[in-house]
Amino acid sequence: MRHRVAGRKLSRHTKHRELMFRNMLVSLLQHERIRTTLAKGKELRTWADKIITLAKKGTLHARRQAFARLRNETIVKKLFEEIAPKMKEREGGYTRIYKMGWRQGDGAPLSLVELVSRSPVEEKKKSTVEKAKEVIGKVVPKKKEKAKEKVKEKTVKKEEKEAPKEKKEKVKKKS
Repeated sequence: MRHRVAGRKLSRHTKHRELMFRNMLVSLLQHERIRTTLAKGKELRTWADKIITLAKKGTLHARRQAFARLRNETIVKKLFEEIAPKMKEREGGYTRIYKMGWRQGDGAPLSLVELVSRSPVEEKKKSTVEKAKEVIGKVVPKKKEKAKEKVKEKTVKKEEKEAPKEKKEKVKKKS
């Protein structure tokens, strides 16, 4: 029975598992998102939450504890100066996990682990008219498009020629 047993072993020895998660944690904090298997991602979430909670304290002792865990000064600096202030208002849940399908070789379930402070790029919502024009633009054959472009070019040239004549006429009327 597994009563009150936390963590996943992932078929690795303790030292190997700890080093693997240290490396994954450094990568997560550096890039703010990583792609990994679902089981590793779920376990990495606990490591990330603990280190960010430690960084929110902001003390020298917390900084030294974080360095002992991460072993990378630039990442510790980024953690304390950029990531922790963004998470100041949150009580927990600093990471988000998206399921991404299965790996090609062995069929392992993949996931994307990212920090919550990283917001996805939102696209501007298009009106239905804009969507319809976009779809029609994709459907129209290329020959018709070329013909339309030629017609547009001709009309632009005609307008350019007519515009100077109108200006000359206006000048003559004024004098």
